[in-house]
Amino acid sequence: MRLSEALGRPQLSAIAEFKRRSPSMGDIRPDARVEEVIPAYERGGASAISVLVDERFAGSLDDLRAARTVTDLPLLAKGFFSTEEHLREVREAGADAALLILRDLDDETARRLVGYAADSGLDALIEAHNDDELHRAMKLSHGLIGVNARDLSTFAIDRDEQHRLLRFARDYEPAYMVAESAIHSRRDALEAELAGAQAVLVGTSLMQASDPAAKLRDLIARPLVKVCGLTRQDDVDAAAEAGADMLGFIFAEGSPRQAPAVLDVPATAMSVAVSVGEPVERGADLVQVYEAEERKVRGRRGYLADEHGCGATVLDLPWDEEDPEHWTESRKVLGRTMLAGRLGPDNVRSAIEVAQPWAVDAASRLESEPGIKDHAKVRAFVEAARS
Repeated sequence: MRLSEALGRPQLSAIAEFKRRSPSMGDIRPDARVEEVIPAYERGGASAISVLVDERFAGSLDDLRAARTVTDLPLLAKGFFSTEEHLREVREAGADAALLILRDLDDETARRLVGYAADSGLDALIEAHNDDELHRAMKLSHGLIGVNARDLSTFAIDRDEQHRLLRFARDYEPAYMVAESAIHSRRDALEAELAGAQAVLVGTSLMQASDPAAKLRDLIARPLVKVCGLTRQDDVDAAAEAGADMLGFIFAEGSPRQAPAVLDVPATAMSVAVSVGEPVERGADLVQVYEAEERKVRGRRGYLADEHGCGATVLDLPWDEEDPEHWTESRKVLGRTMLAGRLGPDNVRSAIEVAQPWAVDAASRLESEPGIKDHAKVRAFVEAARS
C-alpha cells in the first residue's frame, strides 16, 4: 500500500517512528529492536511506520529491511537524502516512501528527486519548517507535506509556528498535511489536528513509552471526550484526572449550569467557553457556540472552534426535548462532529457506535445536582467513551 493511501482515512492518522537516538536528545532507546517495536506500533493503530536509516540516529538500511519483514504497513525511510542513489537504496531496502528535507535541498535537486521517487514507486514526504520552505513544498508537491516543529539547525521546538504553517496550508488541495515532532500528549495531537494536520509523525514519545502500543492508541483514539457544565474547581480537577480532553464552562443565560468563569484547566486538556448566539471572550482555548432559538436556552446545533475557526459541528438534542433519531441523523453530517444530548456512562458507547462522532459531550447525566458533578459518573463516562 502507498503511504498516501494509508493516510487517507477521515480521522487523524499516525506515522509511528522507530529510532534509537536523536542528535538533540542523545540516546532514547539504544537497545531497541525493530522486530519488537514495530508490531507494537501496528497494534496501537499506526497507519504507517517511519524508520530512521541515518547513523546519527543509530539507524541503518538494515533496520528498514527488518521492518519490511515484520509489517505490511507502508514504510517511510527517514534520513538526509540528496541523490537518486539514496532513494534507490531505500526503495530496494523496502521503503514505500522517503522524506525529502527542503532545508538541505535546492529547488532543482528537490524537483529531480520528487520525479525520481514517483518513477520508482516511492511517495515523497516533503518537509518544511518555515514559510519559505512551505511555499516551496506546495509548488513541488500535490501529495504529502510535513511541517516540522523542530528547527534542524538549532533543534529548537516551536509548535505555535508549526500550527501557523499548518493553518496556512490546510486549504491547499490536494496536499495531505503531516505534523512532525513534539507530539507527546493527546492535547498535542488535538492541537495539530485542529490546525490542519491530517496525520502526526510521532517517534520519541513512543520510543520512551513502556507500552508503545497503548501510548499510540491514546494519542490518536477518537472520539475525544468533553465534560461540560463545570462550575467548581474540584469537578474540573476530577474530570481532568479521569482523562477528559475538553472541559466546558457554560455562559448561556438561563442555563442551570452557568459557570462563574473559566476555571483552572491543566495542560492535558483544553478549556471550552460555551455560549449561545455569539462566542464569549473568557480566555478559553476553544469556544462552543449554539444557535439561538426563541423561548429556549439554546438551539440544538452549534459549532466548536479554536481562535482561527477550525473545529467541529456540535449536534445536540432539542432543549428539554427528545429525538429518537438523533444518533442516526448525526451520523449523516459530514466532517468532524461532536455529539451531545443526555449522554452518560450507560449509553455513550452505543451512541458512538451509531453516530461515529469525532467527540462526545456530556453534562447533565454526570451530575448529582445541576452544576455539581458526580466524580464516579465522570470517570465511568470517560472510560466508557474510550473503551
